[in-house]
Amino acid sequence: MLTHRQLRYFVEIVDAGSFSQAAERLFIAQSALSRQVREMELALQVPLLDRDARGLQMTPAGRSLYADAQKILGALTDAMARATHAQRGTDGTLQLLHSSSVPFTPALLALLAQHTAQHPGVAIEIAQASSEQQALDIAEGRADLGLARAPILRRRAALHYATLYEEPLVLAVPPGHALAAQTQVHMDSLRGERFVATPHPERGGLGHAVAELCRAHGFAPLPAAVRSRKWAQLSLVQGGMGIAIVPASMGALAPAGVRVLPLAEPGCTSGVLALWREGAPALVQRFATDLLAACAPI
Repeated sequence: MLTHRQLRYFVEIVDAGSFSQAAERLFIAQSALSRQVREMELALQVPLLDRDARGLQMTPAGRSLYADAQKILGALTDAMARATHAQRGTDGTLQLLHSSSVPFTPALLALLAQHTAQHPGVAIEIAQASSEQQALDIAEGRADLGLARAPILRRRAALHYATLYEEPLVLAVPPGHALAAQTQVHMDSLRGERFVATPHPERGGLGHAVAELCRAHGFAPLPAAVRSRKWAQLSLVQGGMGIAIVPASMGALAPAGVRVLPLAEPGCTSGVLALWREGAPALVQRFATDLLAACAPI
């Protein structure tokens, strides 16, 4: 197996055109340099350099190795720079997850634009995952930071859980629904209605929060015939499949015809959490800091 040092020595010899000049540039003895080349040739079982009247010449094997060595050394240099920048938070890719019930509002989009403008070496890749899955993926290193809808039922000690903001929950009803003409809706009036999103017993997030809200008012949400825990639930409401309780930011993006109504009772709110690992790279911690600052109450 060739080493990084041997590849660097070989490239320097070729670039210098002689062992003596390469030895001077590398501040090593010429005999040591010659020994390294011999070890490379023994390892590869091919000659790499020929000395003739015209000077030092590469063999076909040497030309092939020289081209590859330049690529390898360049890639290693780039990798070292990226690792250093990532540790300093000046370069790298941040893997950001969000729940389907946490849409990218104008405020979040503005934060992304500002952050990438201030740190052009940082790329942000966004994917969607449930709140519980976000916590698992971040804890196991498959993602860096999450925007999750409370509650998260399985808390992991290695993660930070920071509340970004609370927002009102609203009711989404289909066109022509009996409640569509109301200015606000009481929870009791939803008894017997069909919900297009029902909670999974082992998952937190919006569905769990809505179910707990219904139970606090003395009933369990009845499941609609067609259901979804994702963004598609608003399309199901639009199609007349049932009703949904969603965060106001999500209700603001409801499709045409869906009526969005405030809930009358106090405490009908939902929280958004930021999740990231303890000891995360600097670029992740810096983004988390900017996120908390952007969402802090004025």
